[in-house]
Amino acid sequence: MRWFPVLRWLPEWRAPGALRADLLAGLTGAIVVLPQGFAFATLAGMPPHYGLYSAIVPCIVAAVFGSSRLMVTGPANAISLTTMALIAPLAITESVDYVALVLTLSFLVGLMQIALGLGGLGKWVERVPHSVVIGFTVGAAVLIINSQIGTLLGHPLERGLSVPETLRQAGAAIGAGQVQWWSPVLVLLTLITMRIWRPLNRWVPSMLIAVIVGSLMAILMESWLPGEVVFRKVAAIPGVLPPLSAPDLRWQTLQQLIAPLLVMTLLASTEAMAIAKAMALKRNDAFNANQEFVGQGLANLAGSFFSAYPSSGSFNRSGVNAASGARTPLSAASAGIFLLVLLLFVSPLAVYLPYAVIAALLLAVAWGLIDHRQILHEWRAGPRESIPMMVTCIGTLLISLEWAILLGLACVPMCGRLFRARI
Repeated sequence: MRWFPVLRWLPEWRAPGALRADLLAGLTGAIVVLPQGFAFATLAGMPPHYGLYSAIVPCIVAAVFGSSRLMVTGPANAISLTTMALIAPLAITESVDYVALVLTLSFLVGLMQIALGLGGLGKWVERVPHSVVIGFTVGAAVLIINSQIGTLLGHPLERGLSVPETLRQAGAAIGAGQVQWWSPVLVLLTLITMRIWRPLNRWVPSMLIAVIVGSLMAILMESWLPGEVVFRKVAAIPGVLPPLSAPDLRWQTLQQLIAPLLVMTLLASTEAMAIAKAMALKRNDAFNANQEFVGQGLANLAGSFFSAYPSSGSFNRSGVNAASGARTPLSAASAGIFLLVLLLFVSPLAVYLPYAVIAALLLAVAWGLIDHRQILHEWRAGPRESIPMMVTCIGTLLISLEWAILLGLACVPMCGRLFRARI
């Protein structure tokens, strides 16, 4: 079990319905990542299909060698944006040189994370207080909602907008009558479907049913009002396997990537550890940060040989995984395998999946991430717990994720000394 941590979940697979729950959750996650993969790869400056490659091998490897029960590894919003910010000054986006630099960065980040895990530095992450994790989780949930406002309204908004700017542009669009009414209607129908199906979630995940019903409703709405109702849908997916790749380890390339390596390792590790700890908190699971460092490192290392750009834990897909009834890491591993099957055999069907349906899934996920009971508990615990929670949450909304967590951590001893002195 030390070398293959996934084996410690073996007894749970014998429970009635466990395998079915994990496999259905994995299938749901594979469907959800289809449009996300294209979007994230575009944010990273990579050819669009590389986002799907990044959701296959890293997802499987992290599930087998990591410590988290429910976290799903792959392309993520912050990682994608940071990739472009770090590598775009070095090469033209989507060019051969750019792709080579990004894949080499994946390899180096993987090596660094493995070294940190084997060196025992993960123990510091295990000391992150619940208040900081909860604040980060709430902030991330708001960011997920923020990223879906444009799709919800049927009015395209720029990517990466802050919450205030998104609200400003959304208000302007509503005032100018630029909202396409059929988009929020489809989002609402999809959410209602999930709510109605929830009692049957143990048999078939409500999110999977919502994807099917939402897609069928979109087809019906377009056929009833041809020319007026048009949903933006997922683009055609190339049905090919991830091509083999190799890192460029020439000295001049390594020199270029020293600074990006440090920044990306900090971001990918901080984000993955925070998500894994948040998922463990929701299920009262034990969490081994050193093992998770190794798992994330192996995921990036292996991914670099299968055309995957740097990956980390994904709040979106981890939330979908938990909400779909997943019980063990088999769900995340099967999501990678199902995605491979989708690419090979049923990729033409993806063109019928509207972005509005995906937006509804992510809105439900974001709401589920906000643990009202834990928030109230930390608030009642007093300012020593509530202030770091609020600082982390606000920081997640206003600054980068890794600095938000560091800022929240810095508040913990400060609040401890300040309010202990007052007492």
